[in-house]
Amino acid sequence: MAKMSRFKCHNICLILMLSRSLCVDTSPSDYDKNKIGRDRSHIDNILGADHIQTGDNILQDAIKLYHTMIKPTEKLYKFGELHGHTVMSDGIIQAKPLLLLLGPWSTGKTSMINYLLGINDTKHMLLTGAEPTTTDFTVMTHSSQYKSVEGLVLTTDYNKQFSSLERFGQGFLEKFQGIEMPCSLLRKVTFVDTPGIIENRKQQERGYPYNSVMKWFMERADLIVTVFDPTKLDVGAELESTFKALKGHESKIRIILNKADSISAQELMRVYGALFWNLSPLINVTEPPRVYVGSFWNNALKDERNNDLFIQEEVSLLMDIKQTITNIVENKIASLRKHAKLVRLHAWIIDQYVTAYHKKKSLFVDSEEIFQDIVQNPDKYNIYGPILGKHVSKYDIPPNDEYKRFFRNNAINGFKPLSSHCTFFNGCLIDIITDCIERELPRLLKRYGQCRTGEEC
Repeated sequence: MAKMSRFKCHNICLILMLSRSLCVDTSPSDYDKNKIGRDRSHIDNILGADHIQTGDNILQDAIKLYHTMIKPTEKLYKFGELHGHTVMSDGIIQAKPLLLLLGPWSTGKTSMINYLLGINDTKHMLLTGAEPTTTDFTVMTHSSQYKSVEGLVLTTDYNKQFSSLERFGQGFLEKFQGIEMPCSLLRKVTFVDTPGIIENRKQQERGYPYNSVMKWFMERADLIVTVFDPTKLDVGAELESTFKALKGHESKIRIILNKADSISAQELMRVYGALFWNLSPLINVTEPPRVYVGSFWNNALKDERNNDLFIQEEVSLLMDIKQTITNIVENKIASLRKHAKLVRLHAWIIDQYVTAYHKKKSLFVDSEEIFQDIVQNPDKYNIYGPILGKHVSKYDIPPNDEYKRFFRNNAINGFKPLSSHCTFFNGCLIDIITDCIERELPRLLKRYGQCRTGEEC
């Protein structure tokens, strides 16, 4: 029972709503009838698809801070070659909020995108079906004209946010595509549709590192929507590995129990409980992800008895997406600050390795042997002690295996101590990046807050 306790509040709320629908005649109001007919006006009203509010000036200033105060250290100490980390880019900073949809095959991910974008029954409608139909990672962005873009083209521009996907190989690029279309909502958010999770297929049969690609998108997504339906609740190896990749991104996760109108209220209560029971071991957090129950596509509801519940759930989901769009500039600044702290930490660590190496090397001992001993036994040389004294948590220190891998590809002689990167006029690189973290980025965030409240910025 302890396994389910974290979901108790959600279950009680849903059960109250569903039990009410079992004993009350819920004949729909005029508003409800419009919803059943899938009038999309509420989507545009809530998301403000026709109202574009940007913080372009603020983001341009963030880009300047990155280039002048963060990138020099990032480049000198080869931060991008540290396993699991990538360099920042103008494209990443300027990118619209990214909404990633994932889940088992044929649970309605693509139909949901068609519905939200209002492209059902148009020539731009994405292909859907009962069998697995989405085999590609598809990025949906705005343009004045409809255009399909190959993955190879998407990754060519190194100033764009998708350039680093090149490293996953040609096999992946053939399964990666972009679709541009004149949809007003895409001015404010980018959608990414993913291949459905199929448990009876080995990862290597996809022809590319599926889990690594999925993790790449998860790290960059602002909202991760995981879609299930009443017939696909089992957790297999691929779904389990997908949720493992979500570790550290739990706050982004939203879960959708789709096609809920295809079963009775009583069955829905059982399915809802089963979904949480199956997922609870995979989401080990105090505050569980928000779960939305409904039928998120263009067709009329099959069962109107839970109509009120489904309306409330759909509106709540739209408000969640709206919040993500509204907070994008703050999130970008926070993300850049987090990145700067990781770059600084990496520089501190490399500096400690370089310092230890120069202290121990001599004419009488093989330099490579000394260096390998330092890399294999960092505690012996107190590599992390001075860093922990700089108010860095031990939980933020990367595993030592990451630096073993890093130094396999990067010779220690290729790095200089931080003290050598100081000039009379410009100061020290480490002080510059610290100033960015502690003063410049918080100042930029405060300025954006003034912009939003109508003050001069």
